[in-house]
Amino acid sequence: MSTMKNIYSQKIYPFLLATYRWYLQTPERSLDEAYKAVSKIKQIEDEYFNGNKIDYDSATYSSNVLDYFHVDLKKQLKIARMRLTEFKAGRWFLNEENQKAAHKAGIEYLSHTVILEKLRFIDQVISKYINVDNKTSAQNLVNQPSAPITAPTAAKLPNRNLNPKKQGKANTTGILPRSILSTITRLQVELDPNSEQDVVKNFRQAQKRTIISIRFVLLLIIIPLLTHQITKALVVTPIIEHFRSTETAQIFLNEEMEEAALSEMQRFEERIRFENLISSAPAISTEEIESRVKEKASEVAESFRQESANAIKNVFADIFSVAAFIWLLLVSKSSIAVLKDFIDHVVYGLSDSAKAFIIILFTDVFVGFHSPHGWEVILEGMSRHWGFPANRDFIFLFIATFPVILDTIFKYWIFRYLNRISPSAVATYHNMNE
Repeated sequence: MSTMKNIYSQKIYPFLLATYRWYLQTPERSLDEAYKAVSKIKQIEDEYFNGNKIDYDSATYSSNVLDYFHVDLKKQLKIARMRLTEFKAGRWFLNEENQKAAHKAGIEYLSHTVILEKLRFIDQVISKYINVDNKTSAQNLVNQPSAPITAPTAAKLPNRNLNPKKQGKANTTGILPRSILSTITRLQVELDPNSEQDVVKNFRQAQKRTIISIRFVLLLIIIPLLTHQITKALVVTPIIEHFRSTETAQIFLNEEMEEAALSEMQRFEERIRFENLISSAPAISTEEIESRVKEKASEVAESFRQESANAIKNVFADIFSVAAFIWLLLVSKSSIAVLKDFIDHVVYGLSDSAKAFIIILFTDVFVGFHSPHGWEVILEGMSRHWGFPANRDFIFLFIATFPVILDTIFKYWIFRYLNRISPSAVATYHNMNE
């Protein structure tokens, strides 16, 4: 007993005391780290931007140098915001008893004046970058390309509206025909000595936008799949196998599995008897037939037991995959904006017949006459994937409501947006659809 007390007093108690001191010092430590991160941002502003904010549109440095500054800015902003969250959480959990315990442990907190000065300095620097956190230089691709390329591409893309602010001007009627004004504008751009630089700049921005968009789409596909496979193999499977023993595990999760197993056993037994009748070999005895059937039953039972376990694993692995997908969306706001701009450039840059073809193909597949069969296959596949019985009533109710809602959304989008952006595409769509 005395040995246990000595171990507790010499090893466990000092460790617990150090851990508790670390917990009590969490708010100040988080505030200091946030202050240091913001101080690094302020240092970059003072040394390289004359005390002004780190601006990507600055003409003083090249794009590679500005990318370097923005990577460092993004990193320090992330650290500052995370540490501020820790500071607020720590202050919220610290009550009067914790403060008394900290005073007994010899921990002296900063004065309110020092804390307020640090918070004021942090807010002063971070407030300049409200729309910059989690953004890279690619975010500027969303706002910059529309102005330079509107004029030279006006003749090629008459139905494309790259800048929503110009809709009011596009809908007004001037003294001269719009084609003459666009021709004059195009000539001005072509005679401009800086037009070549603008074309190169626009091409580089479009190239960056394409690379970022393709990479982000691949991440949206690969990361959930990898998360599903890794968590299923390393996390879910060991837990399921630990709590689900082979002997006591349920073979069938639903009646459909049981019916499938019985149907397979029935076909196997009938096949043996049929081969026994038509074969020229000596007849198989009843005992041997029963032995084969019993052996097959063991194989079928093991197969469906594994299928049931796999369905349970898929449920938990899919939860991890959805969480990874949502996390990727939350931390990739700038990439989502670039992807949206990339899709707009691709879709609105298509010809009217191509737009109409894509719309008809998409609507016929998901809300057309033959779409219920596809939805039925998808829902039954999802049910098997998770080990649920295919509820025919739910499937029929889903097919009767969801495609109708989706069709209404398509029609509203065509009427509300596409008809205003590209009326000729809508006319082509109606002609092709008829």
